Amino acid sequence: MLTRTSESADGRRLAKLFQGLSATDRQTLLAFADFLAQRAQPERLGEEKEPREPRALPRPDTESVVGAIKRLSHTYDMLDRGPLLNETSALMSAHVLQGRGAMQVIDELEALFARHYQDYRAKYDANDEPSSV
Repeated sequence: MLTRTSESADGRRLAKLFQGLSATDRQTLLAFADFLAQRAQPERLGEEKEPREPRALPRPDTESVVGAIKRLSHTYDMLDRGPLLNETSALMSAHVLQGRGAMQVIDELEALFARHYQDYRAKYDANDEPSSV
């Protein structure tokens, strides 16, 4: 557990780092912070009787990778963010640090979220199967 002193030092360090970032990088950091905050409060399988369907949020013609992460997080709000974090971070890094095109990364993000949604549905489908005695 962090003490008040270390929490305060972390906050000051984060604020200093944030101030040194470009506007685009600030938005990226905020998107990741939002993503992590959502992950901290995931809904657990079993609390719902039926699986929830994704929200139909259309993909804009011009969309940033950060915008896509936000849109997909809202579209698939039933998913646990923990398992998505590593792959989402890797795709975001490939875009920001390695210069991969936004459209390609967004396509891969959509496939990633859809795959995790299929896993989510499969857990419900497995629970609905009659047990053999």
